Amino acid sequence: MTETVETPRDLLTLDELTTRVGMSVRNIRFYTTKGLVPPPIRRGRSGYYTADHVARLELVQELQSHGFTLSAIERYVANIPRDASPADIALQRTMLAPWQHESPIEMSRAELDQRAGRELGDDDLTTLAALGVVFPGRRGKHQVVVSQLSVGLGLLDLGFPTEAALAAADVYATHGRQIAEELYEVFRTKAWPVYKESGTSPERVREVVERLKPLSIASLVAAYESAMDETKREGIAQRARRTPNGS
Repeated sequence: MTETVETPRDLLTLDELTTRVGMSVRNIRFYTTKGLVPPPIRRGRSGYYTADHVARLELVQELQSHGFTLSAIERYVANIPRDASPADIALQRTMLAPWQHESPIEMSRAELDQRAGRELGDDDLTTLAALGVVFPGRRGKHQVVVSQLSVGLGLLDLGFPTEAALAAADVYATHGRQIAEELYEVFRTKAWPVYKESGTSPERVREVVERLKPLSIASLVAAYESAMDETKREGIAQRARRTPNGS
């Protein structure tokens, strides 16, 4: 682990840290005991905090805002190298920001049924969750992507099998994670060093990523459509080869 020498003016007291990140002393100490942030640097009998503490606490806050449980946050943070710089952690926060601007709306089961125009069964909710339309929320409520609800309900009306929705969700999760990891690595190794060298602020980098996201989504859709067309052509060719005289 590479250690940096902090000058006195770079160090924060606990009170200064709470003001900087908007977090209580109790929470900071709790996250320290959980290993989500390193212990303070000791100078005599006093403890001080650095930009690394700030970056890691802000990352915890970002993860919380996305609904991560404490155990999920612990697993996420455990995968971050101990020698990751505050700038590297800031990049993690930037890439965590939602790629779609629409935020789900919280609804009770009754509100969801009313919006759907009918009572939804457990199988219906399982299918809608697999389709990325309705997710279980806290206290028995649901997180609903309203713009996609009519699409999901239409698939239910057409008898789309729950098993197919779950299988498709597994495909999206598997390949989505791979794409996310590879895109993150591209940004980390090809773009981030350039901005870091020029002294670009984290806010500016966040703006770059926000502008990049719609183009990335469009590129993924275009790549998917191209691959589907190629898959269909290959399927037709295979069937033609298995059919005598191609008929």
